Amino acid sequence: MEILRFENITKRYGDNTVLDNVTLSIGAGEVFSLLGPSGCGKTTLLRICGGFERPDSGRVILDGVDITDLPPNRREVRTVFQNYALFPHMSVWENVAFGLKTAGMDAKRIAEAVPRYLDLVQLAGFEDRKPGQLSGGQRQRVAIARALINRPKVLLLDEPLAALDLKLRQRMLIELDALHDDVGITFLFVTHDQQEAMSISDHIAVLRGGHVEQIGTPPELYEAPKTSFVAAFIGDTNFFPGTVRRVEGDYCDLEIEDFPTLRLYNDKKIREGGSVHISIRPEKFMISLDKPGNIKPNTNLLQGKVEDVVYLGAHTRYWVRVNDWRVAVVKQHYGYALDERRITWGDDVWLRFEADNAYMLDRYAEADENLLLLPDTEEEAPTPPDASEAATASTAEGATASTVSGTTP
Repeated sequence: MEILRFENITKRYGDNTVLDNVTLSIGAGEVFSLLGPSGCGKTTLLRICGGFERPDSGRVILDGVDITDLPPNRREVRTVFQNYALFPHMSVWENVAFGLKTAGMDAKRIAEAVPRYLDLVQLAGFEDRKPGQLSGGQRQRVAIARALINRPKVLLLDEPLAALDLKLRQRMLIELDALHDDVGITFLFVTHDQQEAMSISDHIAVLRGGHVEQIGTPPELYEAPKTSFVAAFIGDTNFFPGTVRRVEGDYCDLEIEDFPTLRLYNDKKIREGGSVHISIRPEKFMISLDKPGNIKPNTNLLQGKVEDVVYLGAHTRYWVRVNDWRVAVVKQHYGYALDERRITWGDDVWLRFEADNAYMLDRYAEADENLLLLPDTEEEAPTPPDASEAATASTAEGATASTVSGTTP
């Protein structure tokens, strides 16, 4: 059941079009995330929903009612801002009660409601503290309780975790998810962090330059990206351009310049001679020192040489040169013996992946190659248990965040 709809929303600031004819449908009770880089229009769309900005054209429909022209205080939505926007001179109790007081609720009902919502966000006992006496996570909970106590139909969250450190962000994500399960209302969540969106959302809209690139569940966006931007922005990937050869049933061969011919699932039903770009996630490759035996049908086998290694605890990243191409590979550590022979720089290795694990893109833009992080552009990585396999490069948050690696000719 639809609870919120953005219908042909356009917003301009001077000559800059921030949102260009955006239409979205959000279901009742779900967590829906607006994900994209800075400047993509996600926060503007949230502010339009909250009544803090007016669209140049288009409508906002909440539970069947057009709220486009209503002021913020007459909309059944509430916003949790990035900086929380708490009143510093008020106590926790007073901050949470503020919306009910301005709505004219009687004191007895307020006195009953405030403790209930403080308990919901695990802040019972903090009633008399001022915001300056709280941690970042506690201030966020106060802001959420203040928004929820008005029982909105939709809760708007504008990058609410951005000011928190990594561990606290991870913990608060779990708490937000549990809180959503408790209250059951719709969350519209704005973030530029892919992991945040993937871990909490029922559906995600990926925005870029004021346009919606793709809408889907987290698995749909990750496993079946429609564009090169979505493929590169959400997680790691490798791009390969090629020409379809020898179509056989649901599968085809893809001829790639200076690269072995690949066997692929032809999900786009492209005819022989057609051109296509494919995306292959690094973890879809299996890497080994020895040539694999008993290869299953529709499995691709490649031989290459390791150029870079990054040890990241739970997994290791490899960049492997295959002819004129550099292939990003991720190997998960299901077990790790310190005395085992491990793959390292200069090793000749074998890569294999199944034909079903490559995905054909609807649209490719060469500029999206710039989203791929290559090993020589990253910072120094943590040292692995064996110093001989020390990592040469990683991003500062690479051990915990899904960063983007890539393939370039």
